[in-house]
Amino acid sequence: MSSPAILRSLRTVVPDTVLHQNEVRDVFAAQPGLGRLARRIVTASFDGSGIDTRRTVIDELSLTAEPESPRFFDRASGLLLSPGTADRNDLYVREAGRLFVAAARAALDADPGIVAADITHVITVSCTGFHAPGPEYGIVRALGLADSVQRYHLGFMGCYASLPALRAANQFCAADPDAVVLVVSVELCTLHLRSSEDPDVIVASSLFADGAAAGIVTARPPGSAAPGLLLDRFHTAIAPQGEKDMAWTIGDRGFEMILSTAVPQIIGETIVDALRPLYADGRDPGDPGAGSLGAAFDDGRIGEEVRHWAIHPGGRSILDRVQDRLHLSDAQLRPARETLRTLGNMSSATVLFVLQRILEEEEGVRDGERVAAMAFGPGLTAESALMTVVAPGGDGR
Repeated sequence: MSSPAILRSLRTVVPDTVLHQNEVRDVFAAQPGLGRLARRIVTASFDGSGIDTRRTVIDELSLTAEPESPRFFDRASGLLLSPGTADRNDLYVREAGRLFVAAARAALDADPGIVAADITHVITVSCTGFHAPGPEYGIVRALGLADSVQRYHLGFMGCYASLPALRAANQFCAADPDAVVLVVSVELCTLHLRSSEDPDVIVASSLFADGAAAGIVTARPPGSAAPGLLLDRFHTAIAPQGEKDMAWTIGDRGFEMILSTAVPQIIGETIVDALRPLYADGRDPGDPGAGSLGAAFDDGRIGEEVRHWAIHPGGRSILDRVQDRLHLSDAQLRPARETLRTLGNMSSATVLFVLQRILEEEEGVRDGERVAAMAFGPGLTAESALMTVVAPGGDGR
């Protein structure tokens, strides 16, 4: 029987330019053509987002940069500009490529038990730009990986895509005990921000940010003193309604996000049924949570059995609904809320940031403790995973 795969060496990278939410709010509210109602929605959305700061690859948005030929923001006039999709994607190719390599290298450097020659698979994740050869190719070349490395790219899936990437990595390791899978997510959401009177667009503009995250998935013995995560199992669910409430399309002036104000309500109404199969499997013989997880979930006590929660912070209202429906404590939501407050919603990379925060910043993370991860995206799709902490010297059991 092969050893279970472990997610280890999680590392994150963010761009240098910091956006302060109150300053960005004032810029969006001051755009010409906005009616009084739209201005009120801008103020309410930005102030109620739960975000203090975000990061962006667009230096012009710093409010201090003075480019000779601005493409995204004209500081002199205060106008948000509207570059075409090709211009936005050109910036994506340059900046995302750099971040993909930086995050991948950081994860590899963090694991003394793994060297570049050990990598057998590369999985990249992104929904905010396109190019070929793609980011997985760029990582192979920049890190000097073998040409024979198997490469996969999960594109345009949205905020939940890192969990299917981890599931695929887990499956590769189950098929080959010697597999070493490098998983990297990069999202440059701010490339597609734009002024609009549409409430859905305003909500999206108040939330999204840029960031990169990477980790290594393998069943090989741990090579560092840092804790990792056993990838126990995954589950996918689709809400009965919500297909039109969260969507991501390509327009002439960038990618267009549809993020309806109804999304938190839909998640609140469907989250219990969406997650039940993940915990019902805990009754299976041989599982360390056999009998306890399914019963605890049905009784509303799942927060007692699963201590740590890596919930994708799609927005403050989403976190509020999940916390209420699953009866989770403020402490259990702290990693997600702090990620949202300091970095915003970085689409697919965000849940990896939350997992890293749990492993590195939460007090008293112990071997064998359960970690639940979940993320929501277009569809409306809910991806979830159950993991177990493997502390230094432990085996997660």
